[in-house]
Amino acid sequence: MSIGALPQSLSEWFATTPLGQYLLLREQTYYDAAVADVFGFHALQLGLSEHNFLRANRISHQCHVVGDGSAELHADYRDLPIASNSVDLLLLPHALEFHHDPHQILREVQRVLVPEGQVVITAFNPWSLWGCRRSFNRVPGAYPWCGRFINLPRLKDWLALLGLEIVAGQMGCYSPPCTQDKWLARFGFMEYAGDRWWPVAGGVYFLQAIKRVRGMRVIVPHRVERLATKKRLAPVPEKVAARETSDA
Repeated sequence: MSIGALPQSLSEWFATTPLGQYLLLREQTYYDAAVADVFGFHALQLGLSEHNFLRANRISHQCHVVGDGSAELHADYRDLPIASNSVDLLLLPHALEFHHDPHQILREVQRVLVPEGQVVITAFNPWSLWGCRRSFNRVPGAYPWCGRFINLPRLKDWLALLGLEIVAGQMGCYSPPCTQDKWLARFGFMEYAGDRWWPVAGGVYFLQAIKRVRGMRVIVPHRVERLATKKRLAPVPEKVAARETSDA
């Protein structure tokens, strides 16, 4: 592909390049499995509205949110026009590494999720062959290498600070980021060996997290319970008095 024909967005890169198609297939498979058994009333996908990663989910109200493009809702990811504690499932397909303020996006995710709501994240792994390819990129604005790849440990720390508990995750796309189908096919064996031999070097990583909210429980003092017990025994003397009257 010539420089003049470079994809102008991540969605276009997914749709028009062999490497994008290779990644899209694996991400769609992961999302289908991750969202199939999540229930609730509202589900959101931030970005990549051309690719429906919610298709396997059975939540009736599904909405795609984009900053620019065709979708049901146009909004800034840092300030979603959505009520707090209202979303049961939220997907972030590469929404973090292509935005200049990923921290605020995660704060909004935490705000809009209901307690025990789930978020599923996909992101490029900088400690991989894909990360090395990004380091040697010399074309400004070339997707996906223009993104700011986020280290997995750093993202885990961000989620933990927001009360989002990671419950599942995995790596994927171990093959080198080749630009032609024939080379991707030749390196296909690396996809099967990656989890065993180099499990932290996948080109992308997938994370599932749940919003945990600590509950409160009122502790009743023991002396109050004892007084309540005495009050429940109050009718007993009346019965005894009635029996003594009848004996007399």
